[in-house]
Amino acid sequence: MNCDTTTQQITLNYQELKDMALQIRRDTIRMISFRGSGHPGGALGIADILAALYGYSMDHAPDRLNDPHRDRLVLSNGHICAAWYSVLSLQGYIPREELSTHRAINSRLQGHPARDKLPLLVETSSGPLGQGLSVANGLALAKRLDGHSGRVYCIVGDGEMQEGIIWEALLTSSHFKLANLTLIVAFNNLQIDGEVAKIKNLEPLAEKLSSFGWKVIDINGHDFDQIVQAFEAAKGEKNQPAVIIARTIMGKGIPFMENDPKWHGACPSPEEAKKALEYLGYASNYSDFPVPEEAE
Repeated sequence: MNCDTTTQQITLNYQELKDMALQIRRDTIRMISFRGSGHPGGALGIADILAALYGYSMDHAPDRLNDPHRDRLVLSNGHICAAWYSVLSLQGYIPREELSTHRAINSRLQGHPARDKLPLLVETSSGPLGQGLSVANGLALAKRLDGHSGRVYCIVGDGEMQEGIIWEALLTSSHFKLANLTLIVAFNNLQIDGEVAKIKNLEPLAEKLSSFGWKVIDINGHDFDQIVQAFEAAKGEKNQPAVIIARTIMGKGIPFMENDPKWHGACPSPEEAKKALEYLGYASNYSDFPVPEEAE
């Protein structure tokens, strides 16, 4: 989907992105509550970014998985993968009913993305934090060396930015001037142990990343106008890698989850899940993606 120049068309497409993000949040709650485990907080917070990535910015299609010129995404903070699996289903990469298998033994939709389960979708298995940007560097450099077009996107969490390997990778990106690389920092200022600023402060993050040779774009990660403009600005940069610091809210869309580090990895009870879905516009008995009989 591309935004046309007319205000009417841009407004329409933004609404489509908002609708997609809302569905990602609904799917996230249903997947995690159905299985009884998962990481809802960050997944709810990244929904708007993922909707804009797959619904607007990325050059991709389910029938182009073997195309070396397509865009690629490395989800480094893999624990938020419920949101990613949702957008993949909405974009036609996996069946909607498969979402009910999230975190089940032998499922393709593991609790952290596993390359051996989804080899054409998962660029690298993730779980141990801090490694994704190094892989993204390799993918971006390989594209340039092989003469392939397309961008590489990498999503990391703010707590993950405390890892030393991330900063070595940041230097590598700028050293090789990987202008076909866009890093997205999901910055909600919360991690499993509390506030990022109190555990290991990252600020002033924009200034630090700029000093490392990155084009820095600092945005409200829930404002679609800012998100779309940020992706366009990143694509327009031809001399250095771009990083989008997306200021997000953990548990976005569900008041009792918002800005509470408890929900980094806590599963809502059936009653909490019902309430959460009501906040997201679901009727109490609403069921969107089907659940196969063997999963009931």
